[in-house]
Amino acid sequence: MRRKIIAAMSIIGLLAAAGPAAAQGPSVAQRTAAPPAAAAQQTIIVSAEGLADPKAPQYARDRGILIDDLRRDARRQAVEKAVGVYVDSQTLIQNYTMISDRVLTRADGLIKQVIKESDPWLGDDGFMHMLLKAEVYVAGVEEALKAMSREQRVALIRERGDPRISVAIFAADADRASTVAPRRSQIAENILKERIQTFGYRVWSEEHAEKLRVELMARSQLEGQADVTLSVSQQRASDFSILGEAKFKTLSARLPSSGITISKYVLTSWTVACVDNATGQEIYFNNKVPTGRSWNDEDVATRDIGQLIGQEFSRDLFEKHLSAPSRIFQLQVMGLPDYDAGELMRKELMGLRPVLNVDFRNFDAQGMSLFEVDFTGGRNGFARIINDTMVRPLNAKLGDRSFRVVSARGDLVRVTYSAPDGSDLADRLLKLPPASLAQASPERIRALVQSEEAMEAVKKVNPEGVAAASGKPATPASDTVRAIKNF
Repeated sequence: MRRKIIAAMSIIGLLAAAGPAAAQGPSVAQRTAAPPAAAAQQTIIVSAEGLADPKAPQYARDRGILIDDLRRDARRQAVEKAVGVYVDSQTLIQNYTMISDRVLTRADGLIKQVIKESDPWLGDDGFMHMLLKAEVYVAGVEEALKAMSREQRVALIRERGDPRISVAIFAADADRASTVAPRRSQIAENILKERIQTFGYRVWSEEHAEKLRVELMARSQLEGQADVTLSVSQQRASDFSILGEAKFKTLSARLPSSGITISKYVLTSWTVACVDNATGQEIYFNNKVPTGRSWNDEDVATRDIGQLIGQEFSRDLFEKHLSAPSRIFQLQVMGLPDYDAGELMRKELMGLRPVLNVDFRNFDAQGMSLFEVDFTGGRNGFARIINDTMVRPLNAKLGDRSFRVVSARGDLVRVTYSAPDGSDLADRLLKLPPASLAQASPERIRALVQSEEAMEAVKKVNPEGVAAASGKPATPASDTVRAIKNF
């Protein structure tokens, strides 16, 4: 049974030469009028897992309805992940009914094409499963959210926070560049900082952040809390760094009539780059060799250079990068016992709301196994988001704390797996309810789970959701955990 499920899952991972024809017959989305041309240009690729309770009474009469509902749920999950680009998971759950009515019910019209669709299979966990890879109109989802009244959507769009930008502009002597170190140009930097502040963004001091980091690290080493302090200090770094260098050449001429020597400052070249400090990606870079520009005063020259560099940057440059639908990070997992467990973990990750796509790159039973994850979580508090939206659901599924985040820095996350004595990870992943249900909304649980047996299984991984779905109050322990998480 394990090999059959692994084989079914592998269908979704084979993307070469994939196209709309990969799905069986024309999809509903293909028969539906496409969104406007502007929206059609903005799409994302999403992998999702559809679920259905095969023991529901309505399926006993017609198994075709089961497959239709399974496919419909897979498409809704794909669009729900696209909604996650704009709405964080907690807000989505709190407003699930409204978002479902306004957005998820339009799933067919928001899916441009179905790229891959696995055969449905009955899992050892008692649910029917179907994996789907689809191209979703991001702009269509955004427009659907915007169609809500201001009161309805004011709390829904994700608060990304104003980006923090540091500036460092250097001036160098072109004739002596190899022997004299360039010096910081405060005039040029201040001109650029003024422009950044007109965007409503914050200017950040890397020097002060580094000094604070060193102080906190020294203090934490005395207290034995280096990992905690490092995580805190990293959040104080700037989101972007603008780096530039201008090279000047001094031209002097002596006037024969007066004997006065006149000096001109000529700009020979300047370079500028902008780095995303969360990933190390250079989002902008440029080199220029200007002609016909000279100044009588060096301070005036550096002031104008600050203005020239400032013209290279606009609010749109940063907002376009910040509003990218997702980021890709490397997930290293230590302790996976066998390859099947790795494949099944990929399937579990694929079902989680913030995960758009997952590739299982490398496996090493004696070391780190590598997954590449396309993730919609925000930039701030990245380690916490990973822990809350990926690790907690996996542990809720397993009923323990087998998975632990040990590092989350930049675009690299490390997680360890420690197996309880005698347990088989692949067997547990197969037989227990999907990790995606650990954070499912009560509305989704009510719609999906129809039999008492399935409800009891889901209750083990999401007691709060099942209690809310059945109209019963949550336990005090659950209230405590929720209060801590929301603080």
